[in-house]
Amino acid sequence: MNKQKITTLTIAIAAFAIGLGFNNFAMSDIPVNYKVAVVDINAVVSKSAQVQALKKEQQTKMKELQKWLETVRADVQKQSSKDKLIKKYDAEFAKKQEAIKKNYATKLQAIDKSISETIATEAKAKNYNLVLSKGMVLYGGDDITASISKVVK
Repeated sequence: MNKQKITTLTIAIAAFAIGLGFNNFAMSDIPVNYKVAVVDINAVVSKSAQVQALKKEQQTKMKELQKWLETVRADVQKQSSKDKLIKKYDAEFAKKQEAIKKNYATKLQAIDKSISETIATEAKAKNYNLVLSKGMVLYGGDDITASISKVVK
């Protein structure tokens, strides 16, 4: 009985040692000089001249749409048969609004792609292996937000 316990204990210790060895082997795939960076995307976007210009353009277009809407309201008030005119203007308003939204989304997507490419280029130039959003990281990583913001301007 004692021999069986000793054999079982020896097998358990050997299995533990082998498992520990495999764990160390798996962890050895991570290079010693593995570099991680973090970027505050919101800060980069808010400082971007492209984004600010797009916001101004969007505000201008919305003001133009508002002026058009005021003109339409005045025209509707002058007419005696309002139902057809209202339907016509509603359809026209929906088209204009959709065009503005689509234009904004397209330009914003292009800016987003540009910022992402800039981050990737800067990270590669500085030999970072991984870049994470600052909001996702609790601890660690080099904050490269300022250098990215300078390039994105």
